[in-house]
Amino acid sequence: MSKIKHATAGAFVFAQVDGEWKLGLIEHPRLRRLMIPGGHVEGDEHCAQAAVREVAEETGRRVRLLPTPAALPLPPGYPHEPVAAPWWVTELDVPADNHTPVAHVHIDHQYVALAASTAAVSDPVHPFGWFTVAQIGEIEMFEDTRLLARALFGCVGGLAGEVRVDEVVAALSHA
Repeated sequence: MSKIKHATAGAFVFAQVDGEWKLGLIEHPRLRRLMIPGGHVEGDEHCAQAAVREVAEETGRRVRLLPTPAALPLPPGYPHEPVAAPWWVTELDVPADNHTPVAHVHIDHQYVALAASTAAVSDPVHPFGWFTVAQIGEIEMFEDTRLLARALFGCVGGLAGEVRVDEVVAALSHA
């Protein structure tokens, strides 16, 4: 029997804090780990909208999603609105949660974003903090998230401007 699959979306949120790049993480109340903000995609939104909404709800911050390094522009005159593509899409087996009472699969759409400000504009739902690349190695978090975070720290300076494919590929190769 196949498992139920749900679309989820989240974002690696970066900001300059005291002149240094930091990653924003929430403390997940049920999983008791630091994680990137994210959650289930609602029926009236696409994955990019869900990532921005979840960041706002969970952290109180507004963000701008960054385009993927491999995103190709649509040709002039293309009649449909583009949707921001995730940097990664992965399948995660997860236990029962408040959305589904049985084990299921999250199809996780992971984005990279820059915070408009380090200050919250609304009350966050979860405890939130900013972490350096050095701290990422010492905190309680899932290893897959740690791997991606370390790789992104390797190119985050370039992410604030134009995303360069060669910088991202090099950072991911050396993570």
